[in-house]
Amino acid sequence: MNYIGSKLSLLEFLEESINKVVDKDCNTFCDLFAGTGIVGRYFKKKGYKIVANDIQYYSYVLNRHYIGNHKELKFSNLTKEISELKNIELSSKKDFVCIYLSNIKGAKGFIYNNYCVGGTKNKDEERQYFSDENGMRCDAIRQKIEKWKTEKLISDNEYYFLITSLLESIDKYANTASVYGAFLKKLKKTAQNSLILKPAQLIINDQDHEVFNEDINNVLGKVSGDILYLDPPYNHRQYATNYHMLETIAKYDSPKIHGKTGLREYQSQKSLYCSRSQVKKAFTDLILKAKAKYIFLSYNNEGLMSLDDIKEVMSLRGKYGNFTKDYNRFKADKTESRDFKATRTVEYLHYVVCEKN
Repeated sequence: MNYIGSKLSLLEFLEESINKVVDKDCNTFCDLFAGTGIVGRYFKKKGYKIVANDIQYYSYVLNRHYIGNHKELKFSNLTKEISELKNIELSSKKDFVCIYLSNIKGAKGFIYNNYCVGGTKNKDEERQYFSDENGMRCDAIRQKIEKWKTEKLISDNEYYFLITSLLESIDKYANTASVYGAFLKKLKKTAQNSLILKPAQLIINDQDHEVFNEDINNVLGKVSGDILYLDPPYNHRQYATNYHMLETIAKYDSPKIHGKTGLREYQSQKSLYCSRSQVKKAFTDLILKAKAKYIFLSYNNEGLMSLDDIKEVMSLRGKYGNFTKDYNRFKADKTESRDFKATRTVEYLHYVVCEKN
């Protein structure tokens, strides 16, 4: 998934830098601005117990699967509807269920009726986030998953796996330049292909992990760990508006929507870290509340907080330092004409070795 601020290309830099600071007795890694869970997944594979959190529900779904799920999914009760599952090997059951869902008949549901040309034609706002076919396929799959959950044919773990698989799959067929802040006027080539539900990766290990869906400054009182990794928004762009489609597919709650892009209400999900006037105060509150041996902050040189601000706040907890790495900046609208300050940016990994309170 093409995600604003993704650390996929920086994972080795993060690991190498963190390992230069922390001691060998660290077992818990807290990723509390988790996004798609890229960082948490990486450290989960390294054997850590992960505590993940994000205020966006679609992010919670992704992390509930990628972080929370750590054993094979049996789909035992689903054999009542799909009898063939009884004869499928355990490790292949999730693949089989995804193939089954890929082949069900499309349905004209909320996504088709509000975000496809066929469903919005002659309405106040015509939208084309997906082809008509893929909008209907998305609706049918999402409705079937919810029906299975309601009828207790799938467990919570299986439910979040399937919604994660749908979110990641439908994203590949979206008719956007990258994020969901706008759609393209004509269907691009990848958006014309038929949606196939690909199973999300399952990371198996022996740890029990925790996943939350709250404002970070509220969740801090509930969690503690050896390593606290923070990757907040750097600028004014709200994730709630850029990924509103994923939020609606994840919740499938038929929300009231408005405007050209069909935005759902998102006031409760606005981040203080996207506000120049409020970010430093929120960050100070976060750092002072955090229960961790080490705190790390990913932030680039174009963020709302200055280097001096960050050093001042993090130094309140102990010995401060940082690592840097140049990398290619994220461009949400690569196909459009837009001037950027620079094609590359500097990523800072700030850290503080916390003094015992």
